[in-house]
Amino acid sequence: MQYALLLNNAEPAEGEVPTETLLQMQRAMSDYTAALHAAGVFVGAEILESPARTVTVTRREGDLRVQDGPFADTREALAGVFILDVPDRDAAIAWAEKCPATQYAVLEVRKVTAACEAGVWNTAACTD
Repeated sequence: MQYALLLNNAEPAEGEVPTETLLQMQRAMSDYTAALHAAGVFVGAEILESPARTVTVTRREGDLRVQDGPFADTREALAGVFILDVPDRDAAIAWAEKCPATQYAVLEVRKVTAACEAGVWNTAACTD
């Protein structure tokens, strides 16, 4: 089963986090990703650009609206995602507990209900 680990955190101000701290976290995240890969559970991961550079697109009210800025003005925002292929929810939680991002972020663990691989949606790969 696939699970998404959604990283949510407050966006630090420019220069708020010392360079050495950023480098340490990058090394820790690299080690974490290597451990996921070595365990055979790593499907993919992406870290997202700052919410300040977000563009939202919607047709909710009928007309197309494209605007700068995030969908919601919140203190914390989605910052990245890991996709894992693990046996069950408990295994996904165990990997989330090991993620170094928990030092500054909240990880939301959610089961993937449909995955798109090579342009084809597949729900069978995501069922119990």
